[in-house]
Amino acid sequence: MKLADLDMNKLYTYADYYQWKFEERVELIKGVIFKMSPAPSRAHQEISGNLHISIGVFLKNKPCKVYAAPFDVRLPRKSKDDKDIITVVQPDICVVCDTNKLDEKGCLGAPDLIVEVLSPGNNKKEIRNKFDVYEEAGVKEYWIVDPVYQTVQINKLENGKYVPMRALSVGDIATSEIMPGFSLDIEELFKGL
Repeated sequence: MKLADLDMNKLYTYADYYQWKFEERVELIKGVIFKMSPAPSRAHQEISGNLHISIGVFLKNKPCKVYAAPFDVRLPRKSKDDKDIITVVQPDICVVCDTNKLDEKGCLGAPDLIVEVLSPGNNKKEIRNKFDVYEEAGVKEYWIVDPVYQTVQINKLENGKYVPMRALSVGDIATSEIMPGFSLDIEELFKGL
């Protein structure tokens, strides 16, 4: 089966998604198929790798776990049954503190923290569609990293809505309520790019 064989106007579920074996990577957002960008740029991968290492080192021997894409995050709305799940995403980085949400397929439920690194072609999806989906699902912190402007926008969930913090740039230090004691030097994150 090829992606071109699917009806792009139809709404799909995780049960459908799980059966697909395409060369292209896709995500489902509210049942709609979104093709993922071609292989990310070197800068994207360096930033994502730096974050994964920094968070991973910090979380060593702690209860929270960090995962890097490709890693399926299923965001159920009504039930946790595969046929009812209409949103499956692959965040660049996610931190899961409730290990009961983890299974062999990935994460079932909202991670505590999600980081998306912007790439040309995915900005609209990351900023608009995923922002809304992550907010609805209850992701406590959603970080948007912009390699072009070298900024990190941290959105914190308060009373069911994201409250954006001031965009952090070179000279700033990012911290997280999800990971008390964690700090990330923004200059180090973008160094060499």
